[in-house]
Amino acid sequence: MLRPENVQALAGLALTLGLCWLVSENRKRFPWVLAIAALIVQVLLVLVLFGLPQAQQLMRGVNGAVEGLGSSTQAGTAFVFGFLAGGQQPYPVSNPGAGFIFAFRVMPVILVVCALSALLWHWKILKWLAQGFGFVFQKTLGLRGPPALATAATIFMGQIEGPIFIRAYLDKLSRSELFMLIAVGMACVSGSTMVAYATILHDVLPNAAAHVLTASIISAPAGVLLARVIVPSDPMEKGGDLDLSAEDKTYGSAIDAVMKGTTDGLQIALNVGATLIVFVALATMVDKILGAMPPVGGQPLSIARGLGVIFSPLAWSMGVPWKEAGTAGGLLGVKLILTEFTAFIKLAGATSLDPRTRMILTYALCGFANIGSVGMNVAGFSVLVPQRRQEVLGLVWKAMMAGFLATCLTGSLVGLMPRSLFGL
Repeated sequence: MLRPENVQALAGLALTLGLCWLVSENRKRFPWVLAIAALIVQVLLVLVLFGLPQAQQLMRGVNGAVEGLGSSTQAGTAFVFGFLAGGQQPYPVSNPGAGFIFAFRVMPVILVVCALSALLWHWKILKWLAQGFGFVFQKTLGLRGPPALATAATIFMGQIEGPIFIRAYLDKLSRSELFMLIAVGMACVSGSTMVAYATILHDVLPNAAAHVLTASIISAPAGVLLARVIVPSDPMEKGGDLDLSAEDKTYGSAIDAVMKGTTDGLQIALNVGATLIVFVALATMVDKILGAMPPVGGQPLSIARGLGVIFSPLAWSMGVPWKEAGTAGGLLGVKLILTEFTAFIKLAGATSLDPRTRMILTYALCGFANIGSVGMNVAGFSVLVPQRRQEVLGLVWKAMMAGFLATCLTGSLVGLMPRSLFGL
């Protein structure tokens, strides 16, 4: 049964669409048909994944597989790093929570999942999944074949890796399609980080892996919709078939796939670790400067407090109770300014939040839209399609906004659903 908290989430749908319409390059060409289709696709995916008994069993299987993957990764990490990876401690532990060390519990998961993803791609399993989702996006969202395929591949491979599979087409895409790919990349996450997020939230969110996987999948249509609102489609765009052969990632053998996947995972893990060190350090410096200023309202100033004030209305509009909107808004701001990893770590520590609020925020935070990703996209597309670098520079900040609001749109849609659907 719907409650006022569910109806409240309708404000989030209106707010995210309205903000994108305000910055649209052509406000007269709002994509009404696409808006209806994208929202229907999202709703159906959520209802199917969490409403059908067979799908629920599949989601439990996914959650179990992720937990098994996490425990297997921990065994390998403990073999190399010993008790630092959470194994048997050589001394009495007074604070068990302090044993969760990000570098030894989360970053190794990225290595293993990247290697596994490469292996599954070599075995054509991920390739079939990407083609399947690409076909759905092509038929339901009206995308041409190549961008539909890249959108689907982005869900599993990441914001730069997805477009690699249509590299031969990138210079032929319209401006709207190029913008859409960048925006969708920031609205979704990669397979390696999905498992890492689920590992972080494992103890505070039941069925965490299923929620994270669902969040990345259903945020793709939201990213397509908001990108089309900001940069409307070119009337000259014509349909095209799905084609995965023009720019295919290939491996010589299964061992080659595992080794190259491990190398790619190492680069990603190091980038994640280095980014967290730098951004957290910079944020701490700013907090120290703000803390030296006179208190406001009897409390010291901080980045989290300021972001909480700014994003509180957005958090409330997604269905979060007003008493928790400050905390939720702060997490949204942390995700945008720092990274979603930092936001998920803080979410895992916010044990006072209502379970429904924590679930909504899981969807709202599950995307790559942050300042660091702006640089990653500029660097990545400058290599993939150098002749359009200036065009990318002109689009990337708007794409970050579209990607950020796409996950908020997804959070609003989940907030619209009754608690009973998710077992709350």
